[in-house]
Amino acid sequence: MSFRPMSSRQAATNKTWTQVDMYQGQSFLDQWQFFTDPDPTHGLVNYTNKADAVSKKLAIVNGTTLTLAVDDFTPLSAGQYRDSVRISSTKTYNSGLFIADFAAMPASCGVWPAWWSVGPNWPAGGEIDVLEGVDITSTNKMTLHTNDGCTMDAAPQLGTVDSTNCLSGVNGDNTGCGVTDPDPTSFGKGFNDAQGGVFAHEWLPASGVRIWHFARDKIPADITSGKPDPDSWGTPAGAFPAGPNCDFSQHFTEHVLTIDTTICGDWAGNDAASLTSSGCSATCADLVADPTNFVAAKWLINYIAVYN
Repeated sequence: MSFRPMSSRQAATNKTWTQVDMYQGQSFLDQWQFFTDPDPTHGLVNYTNKADAVSKKLAIVNGTTLTLAVDDFTPLSAGQYRDSVRISSTKTYNSGLFIADFAAMPASCGVWPAWWSVGPNWPAGGEIDVLEGVDITSTNKMTLHTNDGCTMDAAPQLGTVDSTNCLSGVNGDNTGCGVTDPDPTSFGKGFNDAQGGVFAHEWLPASGVRIWHFARDKIPADITSGKPDPDSWGTPAGAFPAGPNCDFSQHFTEHVLTIDTTICGDWAGNDAASLTSSGCSATCADLVADPTNFVAAKWLINYIAVYN
């Protein structure tokens, strides 16, 4: 695979963005759906329906803020799964500028939280992981997942490239093409200690995906004013350029926006690689059984705005 710098078209879009959707407070419950199937990533969770999530206080609207929580009050016996929440937008998207303001995110041993979007017939419709990680690590992993035929060229970005082939779902390998953000406030406890912040990502089929993270005290004024200008934000944390090695119009279609917290599973449940390396000493079986482990396993969502 060849590497080449982004063209000026890929590096800057020079667009004016108009808000088309604002998800805030009650609108999440009204315009997003609750996923209740078994976790595809084999987490030790029961994803609850809307009624149960509200009655168990796993989905709480307080003014304009939505809290999505993991059950932190029920002791479990061996083999039982813990209640959690996964929600997705009823509306689908094929491009846009997406700005998510989180006051806090889950930060506990055994959790695997993510803010992402996904198309139909995974991995054919693609997946864009904007904010994802496991356990009590402090750095965010940004990843694309596709079927065969999508690899990333070099692009200006702050993050470290982990892999360039976005192919997923073959022989159990779901690595995808990923970039790690070195900013210690980009995930988990570090993110929460900084009073949260904003994740913004621009998705255009002609130029690809660019992802930025801004800690609370560094959010650009144009985002706060509702007049975002990505070309003024500087180098993105992660960049995934479209080009001859990846046709975004083919690989990323009809995405629903998604927020979830699973427990353990294929990534966070790998005791040797994930739990131990991030400073967690218990096993997944012990973690999921103890409700006190999940007191900090909460999303506090101020809003998600979508621009075209």
